[in-house]
Amino acid sequence: MAHFTLNYLFNDKPQSHTFDLKQTELPLHEAAMHLLVLHFGDGENSLVMPSADASPEEILEQAERMGLTQIAVAT
Repeated sequence: MAHFTLNYLFNDKPQSHTFDLKQTELPLHEAAMHLLVLHFGDGENSLVMPSADASPEEILEQAERMGLTQIAVAT
């Protein structure tokens, strides 16, 4: 398992969260998706999630619209 720490702003407030994942790399759009699930993944907010076929750019745009910005991935 690899440990990835994501440093980001959520509604302009610094946040950090660590994920333990089986993959060896975490592209920025996948990091954004993990954060979207973390903050908005409950059933009531499922409509704000990107579609399954969303491009990496669309995922990052959706994250930004939801207040997730300046996402940085550290191992």
